[in-house]
Amino acid sequence: MRVVLAEDSVLLREGLIRLLAAGGMEVVEAVADADELLGAVAEHDPDLVVTDVRMPPSHTDEGLRAALTLRKRCPSLPVLVLSQYVEERYAAQLLSSATGGVGYLLKDRVADVSEFLEALRRVASGGTALDPEVVAQLLLRRHSDPIDRLSRREREVLALMAEGRSNNGIGEALVLSEGAVGKHIGNIFTKLGLTPADGDHRRVLAVLRFLKI
Repeated sequence: MRVVLAEDSVLLREGLIRLLAAGGMEVVEAVADADELLGAVAEHDPDLVVTDVRMPPSHTDEGLRAALTLRKRCPSLPVLVLSQYVEERYAAQLLSSATGGVGYLLKDRVADVSEFLEALRRVASGGTALDPEVVAQLLLRRHSDPIDRLSRREREVLALMAEGRSNNGIGEALVLSEGAVGKHIGNIFTKLGLTPADGDHRRVLAVLRFLKI
């Protein structure tokens, strides 16, 4: 997997390069600001972009705005935001786009290296990887929509789907059988109007509707 990394902290950037390399990923370019990120992606056409939110010159939201620009140029480009902050406005725009391959993890809450690397692979393959705190903050901004038809348990299942958990992982978290989880997911698809014709993308589409502002 070829990765473009954007992180202005030298120590963290070098650490991530080594971590990704150890996980079998190639960092084709590591940059320190949003303009360099846009140029690196245009040059390398990577399989995945990993970017911080706050970068030079203003250290506010340059990285996330660059991610939005990249997704507008290429909606299928997988992007994972790795930050200390939840920038709700632009995060909502990124995560409510029409395709999968998106993630938003909080640096201070990444506690397991293998899970972090698996999250990168999941996003690169078109899935989602969202920190529960990101999900919680974005849901506070969500307007009324078909999600309101879901039961409390279905919302819990869908929130764990948004984190990127498998049916088995959801069952372990909620103390449900895998069959029960499957039934809840089927109900979610039905209530959100996602038919079998939507294929394997229904899981990603359900998550995106869950987060849509």
